[in-house]
Amino acid sequence: MAAHVAELTYYPVKGCAGATPAEAWMTPAGLAHDRSFMVVDDEGVFRTQRRDPRLAVIRPAVGEDGTRLTLGAPDTEPLTLPVDTSGARRRVELFGTAFRGIDQGDTVAEWLSEVLGAPSRLVRVPPEHDRVTDGRVPGTSGYADSSAVHVISRSTLAHLDRRLAETGTPPLPMSRFRPNVVIDGWPEPHTEDRAHRLTIGTTDLAYAKVAIRCAVVLVDQRTGHRPGPEPLRTLARYRRAPGGGVAFGTKYAVLRPGRLAVGDAVTVTAWGEPEVEAPERVPGGRRGM
Repeated sequence: MAAHVAELTYYPVKGCAGATPAEAWMTPAGLAHDRSFMVVDDEGVFRTQRRDPRLAVIRPAVGEDGTRLTLGAPDTEPLTLPVDTSGARRRVELFGTAFRGIDQGDTVAEWLSEVLGAPSRLVRVPPEHDRVTDGRVPGTSGYADSSAVHVISRSTLAHLDRRLAETGTPPLPMSRFRPNVVIDGWPEPHTEDRAHRLTIGTTDLAYAKVAIRCAVVLVDQRTGHRPGPEPLRTLARYRRAPGGGVAFGTKYAVLRPGRLAVGDAVTVTAWGEPEVEAPERVPGGRRGM
């Protein structure tokens, strides 16, 4: 099976549920609308599933033209609001770094505060947002943790699921890792670690770094609960990164914006050495695909 896009997901509000289009526009900052909104506390510090796992049950939907946002949550009336892209800027903080955000008003602030059980406000990336992300190839992004695009292959998750099965742990859904692009057709797990240039549809991506995982992967994305220590416990046995932490998936910068869709072929135009030692070879797997 040739490598191809199996799933696309963008997350309009950082930390909240994603949307899964059949096709999407890849902007310099990632899939259109990805992490363009962020929930913050009264001090402007971002809320994250690390501390507020209930963010996972909030389901945002952005109108086609990006001018309206709808938020839904269990046992709560949905809220639709016009998106403010020209209001006053306020200071917000993401991992200790200061950015600017456009506050979306008191109505949505009250809705979020009720759902999350803590004072919260919603901000949007301003049009002049000029963040520079790190990695081997720098890029930009909205309010994502780091680089614009997060990629995982199905073979990578399948390998983890086999290891989890050895401990009696059920397989995990891909949603637990919140990727933007899921690739099928690479038989060897963690091929994305070595795929340093990708062409998908009319867009080109460049490898930035491995994705270091945090407590967010412990959160059940359907319920907003943390059921236990997996998968971090198992990942720590075989995916420790040289700089610390455990790696699963890869972050990319956008070299060329364009259109991509589920089913599009994934062409690797440059290979490189992985940052993390690969797991044992998969029977029938091969390099240089």
